Amino acid sequence: MNIFTLHDQNSAPDAAKPLLEKSQKEFGMIPNLHAVMAESPGLLEGYQVLHGLFVNSSFNADEKTVVWQTINVEHACLYCVPAHTGIAKSMKVSDEVSNALRDETPLPTAKLEALRNFTLAMVRQRGELEAKQMQYFYAAGFTQQNVLEVILGVSQKIMSNYTNYIAKTPTDEPFKRFYWEKKSSH
Repeated sequence: MNIFTLHDQNSAPDAAKPLLEKSQKEFGMIPNLHAVMAESPGLLEGYQVLHGLFVNSSFNADEKTVVWQTINVEHACLYCVPAHTGIAKSMKVSDEVSNALRDETPLPTAKLEALRNFTLAMVRQRGELEAKQMQYFYAAGFTQQNVLEVILGVSQKIMSNYTNYIAKTPTDEPFKRFYWEKKSSH
C-alpha cells in the first residue's frame, strides 16, 4: 500500500508552499488532492493552471459538471466524484444533473447527454473519434472550441484521477456526505 504525505504549509516543499496558500484562499481549505500533489510542486501547479483554464472555458456550470463528472465516474474516482458533487452544488447545478451523472442514468437534456457521450468517447477512444461522433456533437450545438475544451477537461481530470488512485487520497470532510462508488462497469 502506498502512503503519500498530505502536505501542509509546514511539510510541503518550498516551491509548493505558495501553491498550497493559493488553494487555501480559493477553497477555504487545502483539499487533500492538493496536499498530496504538493510533493511534486510542478504537478500541483499544472493542475491548478488547468483547473483555472477549464473553469474559465466557454462551458456553463452544468456543462463543466458533465465533463468533470463523466470522466470521474468513468475512472471510478472515489475522491473526485464526491468532491465534484459538492462543487456542483456550490455552482447551483441541479441534483437531477448531478444524480444522473453519478448514477449513469439519462441526463435531463439531449444537449447534456451529447456532451456526456462525447466526453466518454474522448476518454475511451483516447481522442480517436470517428466523423459521425464529431457530427453528433456539432449537431447538438457544440463547436470546435468545445471539442478542445473537453480535451482540456480530460487533461485536468487525468492528473487528479490518477493521483487519487495512486495515493488513495482520503475524501475531504466537507464531501464525505457525497460518498459514491461505481454501480456499473463497462
